[in-house]
Amino acid sequence: MPSLPLRLSALLLALGLSACDDAPKFTQAEPGEARSGGGTTVRKTDQNAFSLPSANLPPSRRVDFSVGNSFFRNPWVIAPSTTTARDGLGPLFNTNACQGCHIKDGRGHPPAPDARNAVSMLIRLSIPDTPAYAKVIEQQGVVPEPVYGGQFQDMAVPGVTPEGKVRVDYSPVMVRFKDGTEVELRKPSLNITQLNYGPMHPDTRFSARVAPPMIGLGLLEAIPEEAILANADAQAKAKNGIAGRPNRVWDDVQQKTVLGRFGWKAGQPNLNQQNVHAFSGDMGLTTHLRPFDDCTDAQTACKQAPSGNGPDGEPEVSDNILRLVLFYTRNLAVPARRDVGTPQVLAGKTLFYQAGCQSCHTPKYTTAADAAEAELANQVIRPYSDLLLHDMGDGLADNRTEFQAGGRDWRTPPLWGIGLTQAVSGHTQFLHDGRARNLLEAVLWHGGEAKAAQQQVLSFNAEQRAALLAFLNSL
Repeated sequence: MPSLPLRLSALLLALGLSACDDAPKFTQAEPGEARSGGGTTVRKTDQNAFSLPSANLPPSRRVDFSVGNSFFRNPWVIAPSTTTARDGLGPLFNTNACQGCHIKDGRGHPPAPDARNAVSMLIRLSIPDTPAYAKVIEQQGVVPEPVYGGQFQDMAVPGVTPEGKVRVDYSPVMVRFKDGTEVELRKPSLNITQLNYGPMHPDTRFSARVAPPMIGLGLLEAIPEEAILANADAQAKAKNGIAGRPNRVWDDVQQKTVLGRFGWKAGQPNLNQQNVHAFSGDMGLTTHLRPFDDCTDAQTACKQAPSGNGPDGEPEVSDNILRLVLFYTRNLAVPARRDVGTPQVLAGKTLFYQAGCQSCHTPKYTTAADAAEAELANQVIRPYSDLLLHDMGDGLADNRTEFQAGGRDWRTPPLWGIGLTQAVSGHTQFLHDGRARNLLEAVLWHGGEAKAAQQQVLSFNAEQRAALLAFLNSL
């Protein structure tokens, strides 16, 4: 049997990747490449692959992880209840547990045609900015819809009326490869019906968002800010059409504008605030940072519904519960990559670079020495994201601004773990609204700054496409 280098060279030649091409040629795996999360990496590949603690988390600290997991996984109940540690759900909400959206700590999906509720996909709402709302825009990033607020909630506790129903319809969009192969994409059309609190503002902007995977969030939080900003500077200097920009968002604790790095448009600065806003918007649960229910003035029954707050003013999610959930979300480990040294995966990696995908999907970082958790510090990680905003073109646009993100902008999503989506989540629906039914469709939706990369992929033949997908599925 030919040696690996000979087999790989033959495959590269078969794929049209000669030694004179400018793109780097990967003939072997990089040292440590399989350990996407550095020392935190785990080696599980089944449906529980996204639900494990960091591999280097000592047993003495795994108790907090397990307790945090229980508050993340188990349902919250309606107040008043004898289950006082978990009551206060709603009055308006999208789900009754974090796991309701982040199924098995993985990726959400758009609702099926016959679904009663959207559950793991939510709808952001806003109206156009005006100078009169300058302070609101500074602190919230958007101007919420006056009657329905900043998030559409299609579920409610008894005695309170849900805001309405969500349905997604699709129309076909055909794309042709250079070799004549055709792929049918699906373009979503969002339908909001049964509006129970009257009509919305005529200029309401909608943005459908499926829940992203939970793995590696603490590591992303530990990437030094200067490394993220260095990516933006390097892209600007390259002048090749790729121009990632940081989002600047409001920090509720510091009461100032800081770097955003979480959410589909990098609209949250840190994990604790991300969790607080999810508790509030998704489940209607109060915290000290957001001590109010997500009800507008038009929703009087919502405002009058019983609260799960304690008699001493303790919010529904206590500081201790919030701390435990934060610890859990920071320490969900990234699974190891598979088959990193096989010829097809290495050839696919070469094609990934040839198409320029790494310009936005930055492969590697070293986390900060002063990371929030000792286990996350000084780790060489491979998330494949620059955490910057990029103009992705009209095809993916939601036409909704969020802080400094425009209506065509999206944060580069990390790719680590993407090949285990089917195993964990039971589906392969990708992008911010789940429109792509597989990874190839997700690539083909890329436009704007990523148009050149998409065109490169459209020039690939069947064998090249298979190699690229083998690389992506190894992540």
